[in-house]
Amino acid sequence: MTYKTYRDLVSEAKTRIREISPADSIALHASDPKAVFIDIREPNEWNLGYIPRAVHMERGNLESKIEAVPREQRIVLYCASGNRTALAADTLQQMGYSKVESLAGGFRGWVEAGGDVEG
Repeated sequence: MTYKTYRDLVSEAKTRIREISPADSIALHASDPKAVFIDIREPNEWNLGYIPRAVHMERGNLESKIEAVPREQRIVLYCASGNRTALAADTLQQMGYSKVESLAGGFRGWVEAGGDVEG
């Protein structure tokens, strides 16, 4: 029996989800205050800084907390580098969220592209 690795799972998820570039996410953040940015990193990562207006829902609790966000809402998920959010976006699509995107490069990509940071 062949088992999949973490990398396999992330690669497969990325074929099924939409990614948004850091530059496009910065533009979206500036132009659409209704877009929900969700940080799925661990609390110690969140404490180092986060995207302004972001909501913190760590990955381990995402599925149980996400239902506070309407399914038709545009959502941008981010983690540190974009891998955990690929898996999370795939899961949210299975839950009926049709406007969910994963921030390519994660928080690191956001910062490198000049995005604002709070915290």
